[in-house]
Amino acid sequence: MTDADIEDRIFVLLALRQPEATICPSEVALSLVGEDGAWRDHMPHVRQVAQALAQHHRLRVTRGGVPVSATAPGGPIRLGLPRAEEGGAPTSDPAAAP
Repeated sequence: MTDADIEDRIFVLLALRQPEATICPSEVALSLVGEDGAWRDHMPHVRQVAQALAQHHRLRVTRGGVPVSATAPGGPIRLGLPRAEEGGAPTSDPAAAP
């Protein structure tokens, strides 16, 4: 599983949702590895890719609705498209990176 695989899957899953909806990083891992696979083993990698996307304002990472680091400990996080007021590019197109 490459960074590009994870990035693509994040944006595909978000494109299937309502514009303000979020996904769980586990959804990304599960969709790439499958429930029979060791998807939990891939969670740190998914979180690292999510953090990189957030640093480039291509993804919003929250915990309880508050922006957080995707790699910081402390509980479950959600991934969503950035909001326009946050300076992000609200798009599900990975090629539209700033």
